[in-house]
Amino acid sequence: MTKKLDTTFIQIIHPVCCGLDVHKKKISACLITVAENGEEHYEIKEFGTFTNDLLTMKKWLTENCCPILAMESTGVYWRPVHNILEGHMEIILVNARHIKNVPGRKTDIGDSKWLAGLLRHGLLRGSFIPSKDIRQWRELTRLRRTYTESLADYKRRIHKLFETANIKIDSVVSDLFGMTGRNLISLLCKGSELSLATIKENAKGGLKEKSKELHQSIQGFFEDHHRFQLVGMMEMITIFEKRITEITERMDTLTAGHQDLLNRLDEIPGIDKKSAQSIVSEIGVTLDEFICMGALASWAGLCPGNNESAGKRKSGRTSVRSHPFKTILIEVAWAAVKKKGSYYRAKYFKLKSRRGAKKAIVAIAHRISKAIYNIIKHGETFMDLGEDYLSKQTRQRVINNIKKRAEQLGFELVPCMD
Repeated sequence: MTKKLDTTFIQIIHPVCCGLDVHKKKISACLITVAENGEEHYEIKEFGTFTNDLLTMKKWLTENCCPILAMESTGVYWRPVHNILEGHMEIILVNARHIKNVPGRKTDIGDSKWLAGLLRHGLLRGSFIPSKDIRQWRELTRLRRTYTESLADYKRRIHKLFETANIKIDSVVSDLFGMTGRNLISLLCKGSELSLATIKENAKGGLKEKSKELHQSIQGFFEDHHRFQLVGMMEMITIFEKRITEITERMDTLTAGHQDLLNRLDEIPGIDKKSAQSIVSEIGVTLDEFICMGALASWAGLCPGNNESAGKRKSGRTSVRSHPFKTILIEVAWAAVKKKGSYYRAKYFKLKSRRGAKKAIVAIAHRISKAIYNIIKHGETFMDLGEDYLSKQTRQRVINNIKKRAEQLGFELVPCMD
């Protein structure tokens, strides 16, 4: 199919390009080329998703000297394509919500043509795809997060199991999975004798003085049914704890070359070693893809959008989509506002009184993202303004207003000499 080249209305940015609509079992591709006489040519093909099929598609694209392609995909189906084509041409992964086709014309081939047409005129904005090593870090930190959430879930299940069996250990110890708590859980798993002497022997630290209370708390209706569940849950907890430790050790090895950056990120209130690793695994160690602090905050969904029509500014709420980087920053922000003496704590309580806790914590996360940007992009060192920064700022503003008002009334404001 050919069509006379017409650049009257929209400038052509990429004369030769390709659009891919990627699915689990097949890929619809539309390649646009330009003949010497100025005619544009659309070539449409479908490929499978096995590695040999992807290599065939790669050969087809390279033979036609295609320098750039755009693809739309559900879930992670784009990754096999990216693995094959990475380093051979520019790849733009687009969000399906940003490129909706004309209603009533939704087909796989139609989508690939639509993608190719938009790409040709430079109308597509690609998703952020970090380098291969950063992607590997990201997979590890996200897996660690999944294991951590599963670990917490199994711990909650044991709390619930103990309540159903009239076991009240958590009413005496502050941490059921501390050393004393685990020793008592081990006794329950083994079916050992629960005498006062045994309890006292397994209690650690100051809990030895509470041996009688511990002995009373462990006397319940704990049967083989409960023991069977408890043993299985503790095995899962042991597995998750081991895997989390292994992932953390591997991340320490992989990020050893960026230890200075991680240490500088660690200076931000609320950020520890694990969260610093998670941050760089999500956004990388250069931030070349983000032109400014606002671009990073917008990508993470931490700043309001533009929603203006007919001269009226409507609600520009932040994105409600689930974003791993946003989740990390929100958790970091909650930890930061708990640190006494920090600027973030003072700013949070000031915003909370006017806007509410949820909006205030998002604002703090936004400010932390700015600090992260400056540390990574410009190599700066974090300096906390202090909890009294806002009060000093307010005091100076009041003084300036009083001075201005006094001058308007013909008076001169003189500092009081103690």
